[in-house]
Amino acid sequence: MASAIKAAIGDLVLTFLWVFFSSMLGLVTNAITTALDLHHVSYNGFDYPSAVIITSLIFILVTIFTFVGNALGGASFNPTGNASSYAVGLGSDTLFSMALRFPAQALGSVGGVLAVMEVMPPKYRHLIGGPSLKVSLHTGAIAEGVLTFVITFVVLLIMIRGPRSEAVKTLLMAISTVVLITAGSAYTGPAMNPAFAFGWAYFENWHNTWDQFYVYWICPFFGAILAAWLFRIVFPPRVVKQKKA
Repeated sequence: MASAIKAAIGDLVLTFLWVFFSSMLGLVTNAITTALDLHHVSYNGFDYPSAVIITSLIFILVTIFTFVGNALGGASFNPTGNASSYAVGLGSDTLFSMALRFPAQALGSVGGVLAVMEVMPPKYRHLIGGPSLKVSLHTGAIAEGVLTFVITFVVLLIMIRGPRSEAVKTLLMAISTVVLITAGSAYTGPAMNPAFAFGWAYFENWHNTWDQFYVYWICPFFGAILAAWLFRIVFPPRVVKQKKA
């Protein structure tokens, strides 16, 4: 009970910080490309300077937040990450602890969004925002589910079967995240994180709608758990044989 409460508090703090800082990635990327006069640099229509800059920023942010999360006792800012770890047999989460952690992450996200919008000058607010549904309801739900499935499988592959270097793992995850965000930008944002989506939905007053719950909670969880089950099938846990005495 005490450990579950401690984990939920850690999640609330970490999610608050993650949402506050990650929400400004687009703003910071725009500021850097403007300062370096890279706005008009592209290749076949692809804005590669912005892609390189935001990948680098995500790499730095994830590195810092990995350290902070460990300092908070293994805190997390993504409910689907907790769910996939539980489904694949990693970590110490139980259904009870997740029942406390998920609302804490959602609450931390709301706080992060309200805080960043409070401190951000009005002229820059158009550069900050969360995921939004840009297609039909079912198309968006499928897109968010598929994207979360892919990112979950990729993260599990990198963390469990990937390189030993933590820096290389973080870089691969940053690249994967940018690729999937770009792929899903015309559909749902995307979020690939129900708590992050909830914070912005709360700010825009559609957090209590079926659309938000269906697209940004049900389908991402479904995709994450399917990815974890597939990972266990493709890469079954190694059984350590004990020597007979």
